[in-house]
Order: sequence, then C-alpha cells, then structure tokens
Amino acid sequence: MSEENKEKMRRVLEEAFGQGKVEIMDQVLHSDFVCWDPNSEAGEIRGADTIKGQIEYFRNAVPDLTYTVEDQIAEGNEVVSRWKASGTHQGEFFGVPGSGERIEMSGIQIDRFDESGKLVEEWPEYDLLGAMKQIGAVSEPGQEEATAGAAEEEREEKGLMDKAKEKLTGQ
Repeated sequence: MSEENKEKMRRVLEEAFGQGKVEIMDQVLHSDFVCWDPNSEAGEIRGADTIKGQIEYFRNAVPDLTYTVEDQIAEGNEVVSRWKASGTHQGEFFGVPGSGERIEMSGIQIDRFDESGKLVEEWPEYDLLGAMKQIGAVSEPGQEEATAGAAEEEREEKGLMDKAKEKLTGQ
C-alpha cells in the first residue's frame, strides 16, 4: 500500500499540479479531504473542487508550471514528499500581475491515506515567501535601507558637485 500511495502522490504533484490534469484529484481524494495549508487565510482547504480551483489558479499565474518529486518516504498510511515547482510568472499571483520572472519554489508535505487508499489529509510546507521575492512582490531584507542609502549618497554627491561648480564659476 505504501508504494501505491507514493505513486498517487507523485501523480497529484507532477500530473495534476504540474500538468493541469485536475481529473486526477477526483480519483485520489476522499470526499472529506482537508489540506492544512499554512498559507491559506482559513488555515485549511477542503474538497476536490477547491483543490482543482487552486490548480487552475496556479496554472493561470504560471502556465508552464512543472512539479518534480525529488524524494518520497512512506510508512503505514502516510507519505512524505519533497518537491520542487518552477515556471514563468505570466498571470496574476496573489495580487501581483505577471512579471515574466522565472520562479522556483520548494516544498515538503505529509499526506495521509485512509484504508481504502483515498487521500484524506495533507500538511504542506512550501516557500511561498521565496516565490514572492522572485517576482518582486517582497523586498529582500536590507533592500529598503540600501535604496535609501543610495538616494542619500546621490543627494550628497549632487551637493558636492554643486559646491565644486560654485567654486569654479565663482557663484
């Protein structure tokens, strides 16, 4: 059962999310499926239709989105998957219009299957902040200070140039 569950999770990530084959969610998810997503406002995402909507949302934002499962471990009815997603930001993504920037995001998740082999629960962790930085929605730490410092230097340089000009022209 563990190997079958690993294969189901690979299909969810690489085919459903990575290729847009949303029908896979109907095959794999239990009707009471819940994802405990740390980036969701409610903290949870429920049901196949909601997940299919998420897949479509991500694929509209990043049409060439691909997911690659890099590692999996299964024990009992749980599967841990480590993955990488990448693509080009072309459409609106969390309020940020398409930037044309290439993004790469990594994640790891624990998925629990019931005795019938249906996916019932998921606990993901993924680097959404890193993706937001890559599309320019979030500044790197210290970036604001560096920008402010550069503006101050430019003002000071203009001041020195003005002083030099005054000396040369006698004004």
